Parts: sequence; structure tokens; C-alpha cells
Amino acid sequence: MIQNHPLVLATDLDGTFLGGSPEQRQEFYDYLEENRDRLQLIFVTGRSLELILRLYEQKDIKIPQPDYIIGDVGTTIYDGKTLTPVAEVQNWVAEIWGNASEFAQQLLVDEPGLTLQPIFAEYRVSYYYKPDKNPDQIVKKIEEAGFQCITSADKYLDILPKGVAKGSTLLKLIEFLNLHPQAVITSGDSLNDLPLFETGLNSIAVGNSELKLVEKIKTLKNVYYSELPGVAGIWDGIKYYGKTF
Repeated sequence: MIQNHPLVLATDLDGTFLGGSPEQRQEFYDYLEENRDRLQLIFVTGRSLELILRLYEQKDIKIPQPDYIIGDVGTTIYDGKTLTPVAEVQNWVAEIWGNASEFAQQLLVDEPGLTLQPIFAEYRVSYYYKPDKNPDQIVKKIEEAGFQCITSADKYLDILPKGVAKGSTLLKLIEFLNLHPQAVITSGDSLNDLPLFETGLNSIAVGNSELKLVEKIKTLKNVYYSELPGVAGIWDGIKYYGKTF
């Protein structure tokens, strides 16, 4: 186990770990790589594993390889080196979801302003939505049917297993790995990162966070709001919490 590492960075990707200028990103990534013996890196993202792996096809920036990956808005969990599911956590998600994919898709078939996202995901159903088409009614319908609903960026809507999101899955992984919660820092920039912040773990909202997230975190004392965007905001937050490598 790797519970003796002084810092576990559990970070969103788009807008957060992938945010900032190419120079800022490469400097931060290089620094992390130089100190990986004292750092554990967990990606917590809405991306599928396939879309995460495409990042490594880029030739201009070398992105660190994570120790673990929580993908698909908290519904898939992988070992970052072997890319195999972390069965102890993945089975928890699978048991809650069951065989609900077809039912979840049919649930919103007549709702206006929704477009099914062209992705395959085993434990979620994802849409593009229009915020002027009464999303509150749609969210209520999803929750009354026994699912979790996450919206973000006034664009994305995810139907998830009840009680499953980025935050709850991260807590399950932390428990499985026997990590100390005080060693963990989360970071994010959109509403689907709010469940990360609601875990009570030390957290960082980067400067380019969507306004609805900024409003939500005002009452959360465990969240540091950095004025700096992307990786600069993550680094600012790490220093705020007094963590060093």
C-alpha cells in the first residue's frame, strides 16, 4: 500500500489538471514527476478511459501517469498502471446500477432539450441538455426513479447509480487503499466536482471554475478558492494547505 505518501492529489482533468498554458502545465507535470516517490496521483474525471488514454497521444506535453483513475463521473475505477478495474470499488458501483441502462435511457425519451451523448458507458447514461428547458423537472424525475443526477457547465447531464458520484467513489477508493483522509487534496472546476468538495476532504476550486460551483462552495469551509486557473490554481492550493513534497 502507499498510505505513507504525504500527499494524494485527486484531481479533475478538463479545466483543472489540463487547465493553464502549455508552459504552466509542463512545469507542474515535471515537478510532480520529479517527486512521485512522495505523491500519489488520482484522476477523477467525467472522461471515459478511452478519452483519458488519448491524452497520452499528444506529443507536445508529457502528462504524468496516474496511480488510479476514477472515470465516467465516478462510475468506473481503474488501476492507473495496469488499466484494470479496481474490483473492490467497481463491484460496488455495478451492484447499485444493476441492469438499469435501458430503463435510464427510456426515462427521458419524451423530455425536450435533451440529446443523448454519443458515448458508451456501462454504468451511466449521459445527455447534453439545454438549461432553458426546465432541467429542475428533469432532475426530479431522474431522482424519483431511483437514480443520482449530476449536471454541469449548463450543458452536461448524467444519470448515475444512486449515491454514486466523484466524491463517494473517491471515498470508497481511499478506504480500500487505506489512505489517511488528511493526506488527500481534491481539485476541480465544474459542478460535477461539487461531490468531491462535499466529502469534507481538503479541496481546491481553481480560478476558472464555473460560477455555479463558486456559489455552491461559499458555505464549504474545506474548499480553498484559488484566483489562479488550472494547474496554477492547483499548485496555489497545495501551498495553501501547507503540503510539500
